[in-house]
Amino acid sequence: MNGHDLNESPMAQPHVQQQAHQTQVYGTVVPHLPLGLSVGVREEMVDRLNQILADTMTLRDLYKKAHWQVSGPTFYQLHLLFDKHYEAQTALVNAIAERIQVLGGIAIVMSADIAATSNLVRPPRGREEPPLQIARLLESHGAVILTVRSGARRATELQDDGTNDLLVSQVLRTNELEVWFLAEQLVDMPISIAKS
Repeated sequence: MNGHDLNESPMAQPHVQQQAHQTQVYGTVVPHLPLGLSVGVREEMVDRLNQILADTMTLRDLYKKAHWQVSGPTFYQLHLLFDKHYEAQTALVNAIAERIQVLGGIAIVMSADIAATSNLVRPPRGREEPPLQIARLLESHGAVILTVRSGARRATELQDDGTNDLLVSQVLRTNELEVWFLAEQLVDMPISIAKS
């Protein structure tokens, strides 16, 4: 080793087990941001958005559960549909979380916190029949849609146009479209012979 003793050579060492204070406590917003919205407005909207975020993350995970556990004659179509909706919900999660950060807040992230915050009904761990999976997803969409509509109206009242735009143009419209796709799966129609 070129005549060097290992004990004399400096070695790069990672700094592990570090401790420090939080740079921002959950539930607070950065006080001075030139957004034209008061701290109180931003705090309220961040709180509402975190509820929508927790519910959206739960709905996203319900889609992945359904995607993995679907079975039966419609397996292939539902497997693809559930995954497509999962991806759309994932995009919403990112958009909602980014809006929370833009407003100076902290987005909810950890699964335990999401489970404790979400208003959606938790499914059993086991596999369910496709119609029940779809019905559960529809109920969850319905709950998210009600919260989103309420949040959008409140954002309008508080003149938070950015949050209103996100909630209406992205979150609400995506959820409404997915409701349509799911509801059509539950229509009782013959596959090969038309009813007379």
